[in-house]
Amino acid sequence: MSRILKNFPNVIIDPQNLTGKVDFDVIFGRNAPVHIEIGSGKGTFLVNQAKLHPETNLTGIEWANRYYRFAVDRVGRWNLTNVRIIRTDAVKFIAEYIRDCSVDCFHIYFPDPWPKKRHHKRRFFNIANLDHLIRCLKPQSTIRVATDYAEYFEQIKNVLSSRADILRQIDFLPADGAQIGEWVGSNFERKYIKENRPIFTLAVQKI
Repeated sequence: MSRILKNFPNVIIDPQNLTGKVDFDVIFGRNAPVHIEIGSGKGTFLVNQAKLHPETNLTGIEWANRYYRFAVDRVGRWNLTNVRIIRTDAVKFIAEYIRDCSVDCFHIYFPDPWPKKRHHKRRFFNIANLDHLIRCLKPQSTIRVATDYAEYFEQIKNVLSSRADILRQIDFLPADGAQIGEWVGSNFERKYIKENRPIFTLAVQKI
């Protein structure tokens, strides 16, 4: 029997209600460090991190409706008050709605590699998108990346290294909610580990 997914309005950021830059203090009703996961899937990483770090405000961005609905249901069933999820295009949301120097960490785990060459232009990692991530980050804040796709990882490294003037590489430590042998603890990572795919990770800090 398939799981009946419930809707939890208190978990959702409705993009139709956005009229300007997002004030995370208002959305969460408190001032706290802001972490954003780009491509949150079914919400496994968000839920684990939220339970372990109630002092952090976490926002997940997911475009695929089936994953978005599952994540909202999961967060709501756990009654996690420090998670919000929005179904929207991440590029547009970050560029238009996130304030300068307002984010403590971007988590970007297993982004769509768009493996066909003619689709590479759809990949999230490019100079323009990176500039927006840097703009949104507070000083000393971080971008954490994981992928199973070696060729895309090389592109990601090249993009990040292009801003060595403001980004420095740091150690990528396993997420607190990850299990033994995992880096992140997401559904995609667990699937890829079972398939014996290598996992590539990278973390940078804004100077």
